[in-house]
This record gives sequence, C-alpha cells and structure tokens, in this order.
Amino acid sequence: MKRNFLFIFFIIISGLLKAQTPDSLPGNLYFNIADRLLHTDGNLKIGGYGGVHYNQPLDSEVRQNGKMDVHRFIMLLGYSFSNRTQFISEIEFEHVKEVYIEQAFLQHKINNYINFRAGLLLTPMGITNEYHEPTMFRGVERPLIDNQITPTTWREIGAGFMGYVLPASIKYQAYLMNGFKSYDGGPILSGSGLRSGRQKGAESIFSSPNFAGKVEYFGIRGLNLGASFYAGKTQSSLYNGMNKNDQAAIAAADSSVVGITMLGLDARYSLKGFQLKGQYYYAGLSNTEQYNLFTAQSGTPNNLGSSLTGYYVEAAYNVFRHLHNVQSELTPFVRYEKWNTQNSLEQGQTNPAYDKKAITCGLEWQMAPGAILKTDMQFIKAETDDKFSSVFNAGVGIMF
Repeated sequence: MKRNFLFIFFIIISGLLKAQTPDSLPGNLYFNIADRLLHTDGNLKIGGYGGVHYNQPLDSEVRQNGKMDVHRFIMLLGYSFSNRTQFISEIEFEHVKEVYIEQAFLQHKINNYINFRAGLLLTPMGITNEYHEPTMFRGVERPLIDNQITPTTWREIGAGFMGYVLPASIKYQAYLMNGFKSYDGGPILSGSGLRSGRQKGAESIFSSPNFAGKVEYFGIRGLNLGASFYAGKTQSSLYNGMNKNDQAAIAAADSSVVGITMLGLDARYSLKGFQLKGQYYYAGLSNTEQYNLFTAQSGTPNNLGSSLTGYYVEAAYNVFRHLHNVQSELTPFVRYEKWNTQNSLEQGQTNPAYDKKAITCGLEWQMAPGAILKTDMQFIKAETDDKFSSVFNAGVGIMF
C-alpha cells in the first residue's frame, strides 16, 4: 500500500508541472548544508559544521561539575558526476571519539521538478531533523522535543523523490525507508521515546518498509509552513530465519513489532528582525500492549506508550538590525517546550514523570554568516518534580 501511495504521490506532482521553471530558487526557502552544496558550482563539494559546548547544571543545594565537550564536528563531502547526478555525504565525529555517517545519498535530477534520491537519508520530519546545523536552531543544544519525539539526527536507508513545484511555492519529499528497530535479542523501545530505536544505516535490520514525506509551502514572504507524515512498522530480528509455518514463532515476532504513525506541523516566520518559530508532533503507536507484555516475559519490564506528543513555540529578535554599519547579528530568544513520551497507554496508568516542559532563554551573536557564539539558561521540569532544574549552556558553532 505504501508503494502505491508513493507512486500516486509521484503522479500528482508530475501533473502539477508547468512548461518552465526558474533556474534559481526563491530566497525565502530554508537550506541545510546538504541543500547548499547541491546548488554550488564545481564537481568536488566540501563543507562542514560543528559545535563546542559547555553545560553547567545549577543547584542551590548540591555542587555539580560542568561538562565541556566537542559535541560534534561534521565534514561534508560531495561530488557532481554531471549537472544531473550528484553524491552527498556527511561524516560525523561526536564527543571526539565516536564516528558516524549522517547522510550518504545519490541524487539524480529527472527534470526541473523531480529529483530521485537513494542512500542514507534524513527523515523529513519537523524542522530540526533536517536543519540541525548550529546556525539553524536557537540555543546551544537542539530543542528537547527534537531529541525525544523526533530523535535528531534521525536517518535511515531508503529511496524516493524530492523537488520543488515553484508555480505553487511548494517543496516536497517522499521516501520509502528502513524503520526503527524495536527488538534485537531484547526490547529496545520504552517510555523514554523512540531515540534508542534509530538504526542509522549501521547493519540495519529490515523487515518492512516505512513511508516518510513532507510538504513545505513558501509562497508568502518571510513565511514557511511544513507538514510531515511518517507511517510504518518497527523492525525486529525475530523474523530472521523464522519457519513460516511456525505459528508460535510468528506470534512472538508479531508481538515484537510496533506500528508508528507520526504527524508533524511546523511554521517559521520572519519580519523586520523578529523571528517566530513553532512545531507540533503527534506519534500514535499500535500493538504496544502486546509489545510490553512480550518484552516483560524476557525479564525486562517495559512501559512503551501508545502515543507521544510535543510542541514548542519560540520568539527571537535581532537587536543589531537597525545598525546599518554592523554586519553581525545579536539575537536574544525565548522558547517554551512541552512533551510527553507516554501521553497514553493501551493498558494501565501513564507515568507523569514522562510529562515534561522546558523554558530556554538565551542570547546568540552571529559574528559572520556561519560563525556563532551562543549562551542560554534552560529550566526543565517533569510533572513529578517540585521545582525546575536549571542548566547554564554556552557554545561555539560553525557552518561552512
């Protein structure tokens, strides 16, 4: 069914095509680092981004050490085989010692409206998962709901189409991808969210395809609206080598799989130095009661919820906007977040410890495009807490 949906989506987009498309894309579109390099001249493409962070928990009664960390440094390498066919990759170093591949995909331009992509792809859900470079989000650390609900950086192996329908001011993406892992000799998902289920293209288990898509509208100056959708099932190692006539094995494998349907809505608006941003996520999970019961039989009690939800709203203002001789930007901001990774349960009572909110107030100085200093205070509280916990953060960010 998902394959049919992708085919129908492709036909609809093709039917919207006009005779001509401008060579340059509108200036109010957002571009992550991969987007930027895909539109640069030359065969060999090089870029990068990274951040060095300082995180200091604050407590009036307990002394705690701070943490200093080269949180991440990413090198982007790409190559144009022709004016239609390109390759993009991101090699990520985290905490100095961990190495990951963040993206690695081949893109082929079919026409001015349709590009085919295949490889390790970012899941097009929300804002930060695609626009996760330090100059693209406010605060030293990425928004918390993008860590808990849509777990940045969320990427899986897949293939599909992306492109722009400029007469309608629309950017679209539609992919069939590998899914989260839910079982591999033991349970993986829990009430803490979906983050631990990311496979990241590393010898990934594959048992069924998942669909991920996003449509963005940029037809109003300064405004960008996005709607994301994800649907499929998690992947389980229990299907590997299973006798197709063994009903007990089939039942056990089916109990280790969780269905996921996720919706994301986001908006970004800029006007005369003011910048407003917001996003909302809802994820519905099916078969969670069977999953929790099955994984509990292995001696690992589980509490995976049947729905997860979260949202944030953010406001910022560039106070240097009216200083025409100053080329840098100084931007105070505030963000309010609320999320619940156990919004509902198929059986039993939800745990209010998973229902959290956070307020982040900060200041950023962008010295030049791609070079930024950040500092903020973050206040986090679960429904079970008597008071907010607080953390002071500071960091350096670059993107080139």
